[in-house]
Amino acid sequence: MATKAKPRSRLLGAVHESASDMHRLGFIEKRHMAKYDALCLEPVPEYDAAAVRALREKLKLSQAVLAAAINTSASTVRSWEGGAKKPTGTAAKLLNLIERKGLEAIL
Repeated sequence: MATKAKPRSRLLGAVHESASDMHRLGFIEKRHMAKYDALCLEPVPEYDAAAVRALREKLKLSQAVLAAAINTSASTVRSWEGGAKKPTGTAAKLLNLIERKGLEAIL
């Protein structure tokens, strides 16, 4: 189903809310709801090595603790901070949620 990301505008927010309700009631298929998500919701920002490290240091967490909080391995967080990989998908969404609302939002 749709994520609770911030809508691009109030109008698109209303459209997305209506589409979400229709999806929940079975009038809109999942693949069509994905199109509404893409149209109406702001995309999750990309996180590079510096952004991941800055977020972790701002929260005063070790790599292992951050990894446990977002259900990944410490080596994955290390590779993000080293620039070998970038967080994508669910990991990027969780990092964005932590950045916007704090660690308590996912615990």
